[in-house]
Amino acid sequence: MSALQVPVSAHDHVHGPRDAAVVLVVYGDYQCPYCGMAEPTLQRIRQELGDRVAVVFRNFPLPMHAQALPAALVVEFAGQYGRFWKAHDWLYSHQATLGPPLYGRLLQMLQLNAEELGPAMAGGHLEARIRADIDGGERSGVDGTPAFFLNGEAIHIQHSHDELYELVLRALR
Repeated sequence: MSALQVPVSAHDHVHGPRDAAVVLVVYGDYQCPYCGMAEPTLQRIRQELGDRVAVVFRNFPLPMHAQALPAALVVEFAGQYGRFWKAHDWLYSHQATLGPPLYGRLLQMLQLNAEELGPAMAGGHLEARIRADIDGGERSGVDGTPAFFLNGEAIHIQHSHDELYELVLRALR
């Protein structure tokens, strides 16, 4: 895989400062079990390392996962209202039950109007945003999820996601 485009784009969902010295980009799929296993480590990085690291999430719904694209669309919808990370975290914590009933619960919990979701999805702008993430990932060599880039370089986790945390810590030094 090649290095991806930097700096972080204006359309990216970023936790932490956009100009952080350490940037971790994650290409993920809400239905991917491996992404679900990585999520606790990513939350740990976001919580413990805070403003020292920019964590960027980019959608990469895999065609084999029927709920990956609908879940990404719902999270992007929530993101329009400043609730991207809450929706993101909640769907990963409820990954085993993805589907319309869960999306309705999420929108209710976030106090978003579920009736606006359909027109937002039909407008095509949410799907275009996700398509832009996919296209960027493909240009960077992403072919599965989760895919990680640390300061523009692809990293591969061999044994456990603790390796990811350690690599981020090393990059901070």
